[in-house]
Amino acid sequence: MDLDVVFLGTGARHPSPARGASALVVERGPDHLLVDCGEGTQERLMRSRPGLRHLRGILVTHCHGDHLLGLPGLLATFSDVRDEPLVVAGPPGLAAAVDTFRPWFGELRFPLRVVEAAPGDALDLGGWRVEAVAAAHIVPALAWALREPPLPGHLDPAAARGRGVPEGPLLARLAAGEDVVAPGAGLVRSAEVMGPPRPGRVLVVSGDTAPAPGVAEAAHGADLLIHEATFLAPEAELAAHSGHSTAAQAARLAADAGVRALALTHTSHRYTADRVLAEARPHFPAVMLPADLDAVRIPLPERGAPVLVPCGGAGT
Repeated sequence: MDLDVVFLGTGARHPSPARGASALVVERGPDHLLVDCGEGTQERLMRSRPGLRHLRGILVTHCHGDHLLGLPGLLATFSDVRDEPLVVAGPPGLAAAVDTFRPWFGELRFPLRVVEAAPGDALDLGGWRVEAVAAAHIVPALAWALREPPLPGHLDPAAARGRGVPEGPLLARLAAGEDVVAPGAGLVRSAEVMGPPRPGRVLVVSGDTAPAPGVAEAAHGADLLIHEATFLAPEAELAAHSGHSTAAQAARLAADAGVRALALTHTSHRYTADRVLAEARPHFPAVMLPADLDAVRIPLPERGAPVLVPCGGAGT
């Protein structure tokens, strides 16, 4: 199953003509999760490939405006286009924020469930196991670890042939997990000719945070870590004071966690992409800096490393 992350807003603190406020969509087949919902998110969703239709939940990292102020408008729009339940999860304070927004979005025509999570809490959303992770910001904040369920093992063609299954469509049906009846061999169960289940893919999204042990632990061996890089090393003291990270700090955390790839986001508008990447790459070479409406494709591990697709999240 395809797995993409579409970056809707990658700027820090406030939107600019080049970078919107924080938001991204994780696409796994027809199930989409939105992480953060800064100002203008619904407009960028409408211009993106994911669109509005398949959103299963919204994960909020913290309740600062650049991560949350797009929520009331999005909920108001959803009230006109959906009737499926929606979960909005985030740190303590989220429920009060949503209550404050209620006069803005009015009476909803779909069930809304607001979940205030603590580090270690887990939710099942859209085919994912979603875990809340302790971040380190100046207000209550979470990172989110998204863990794909175990994937089926690979078909063992030799084992299938040994059970009397001929080459052709029966092998494809077995590989898809279907039991078949082979001519002259009777019932052959898929489980009998498949290898062991494979671990699902894992991605971790930090939101705003100083380097945090919980994020590093959750990201251990992850396919993709999405981490903020609000500042560069000369502003490390300011980063620490405001609960943010430098690009070098995020890259060192990725290296220590042994992730396959790192995507930096929430970068200050005063830095060029070249400067951010130049600081990060000596510490972790497999780093990328997505722009708005770029995508990162996360293939199965045997098919290669995550790859940045410029404009890969734009609508057609």
